[in-house]
Amino acid sequence: MTITTGTTHQAKYASDIDPFSDEHLQDPYENWAALRDIGPAAYLTKYDMWILTRYDQVREALGDHETFVSGRGVGMNPFYNKAYEGAPLNTDPPIHGELRKVFTDALRPKFIRKAIGDIERNATQLVDQVLERGTFDAVEDFAKVLPVEVVMDLVGFPLEGRENILIRAEGAFNAAGPQNQRVTDSLPKLDQLFAYLHEVATPDNLMPDGFGAMIYAAADRGEFPPQACIPIMSGYLTAALDTTITATASAMMLFAQHPEQWALLREDPSLVPSAFLETVRMESPVQVFSRVTSRDVQLEDIIIPEDSRVIHSYAAANRDPRHFLDPDKFDVTRNPVDTLAFDYGVHDCPGQSLSKMEAHGLFDALAKKVDRIELAGDIKYVHNNLTRGPSELPVRVYPR
Repeated sequence: MTITTGTTHQAKYASDIDPFSDEHLQDPYENWAALRDIGPAAYLTKYDMWILTRYDQVREALGDHETFVSGRGVGMNPFYNKAYEGAPLNTDPPIHGELRKVFTDALRPKFIRKAIGDIERNATQLVDQVLERGTFDAVEDFAKVLPVEVVMDLVGFPLEGRENILIRAEGAFNAAGPQNQRVTDSLPKLDQLFAYLHEVATPDNLMPDGFGAMIYAAADRGEFPPQACIPIMSGYLTAALDTTITATASAMMLFAQHPEQWALLREDPSLVPSAFLETVRMESPVQVFSRVTSRDVQLEDIIIPEDSRVIHSYAAANRDPRHFLDPDKFDVTRNPVDTLAFDYGVHDCPGQSLSKMEAHGLFDALAKKVDRIELAGDIKYVHNNLTRGPSELPVRVYPR
């Protein structure tokens, strides 16, 4: 039997699991396993959307931008998709490639180092500071510090208003979910972020050598419409901050929970790149996004109709036992270069090189100076429709 939306759904493909409930966002992994077991796709009855959770199906969908299109919006409500209309994540080739070129030019390592200075030096100073304290919040006092400094300087934001930018940016991922209370609560923050970009981070206020100035210069050259500048800057800002902060905090959490893995890294710092990939595989900073089908899609005996919104879960795919051996085990030697945490295909994360540079700098410095990392209190989460990571992470570090 073949099933489609609009017909009677076989029980094995339909699910009342709510991947945006508080219970799921607190601990999603049992639900991800249940959805993977349903089949190559599952139908979420609450939202009238399909969801892909197995590695092979998620990767195939991410790589097929002609079938699973982003130009209809990657968010799950019209407010978000309207706000980010014209941003790279909400466009398809060939327009996507024209917008993407700005990111490619701005995120070359040579430009990054020229714009923000020495990441390694700043990371070492931060590690020295937290070592002196001994006990600290690994989110507020560690994970947030370097990305905020780096991104603000890289984009070239004026000093005015920087102190509130992270609060405003945190609402952007929440705003991409299905219409729920978190979306409603995040819209004022999204409005404030766009107001800041319109009124404060204007071309005449941006630093001349920053990423923001490059965006406006490209628009002046006619490479894309001027109205795309604000969505591009907002999209880059939120992705560069939230995902890097979340990944760094999650790494600290995993190392505190798995001291034997920290011992391996401490004795062999060349494992830092592998450990970071394993972190984002285990605890994917962005759990889900969505796209829309441009044609009927058949997955085994399921037909997902044209014009269906399909959620793809990076988090569920990255723990799929059909692809990863012992996927719930944190193993810094695994080196999962095939993780989907940074997306895949034409929409793979253009800022992943920057995120890796920051994380590698931080954990290289930690490996040189820190003997062990321990939890010093309860881990807390602030629920977000799309992202996942600790919001409070008390830890204690001991010098080598």
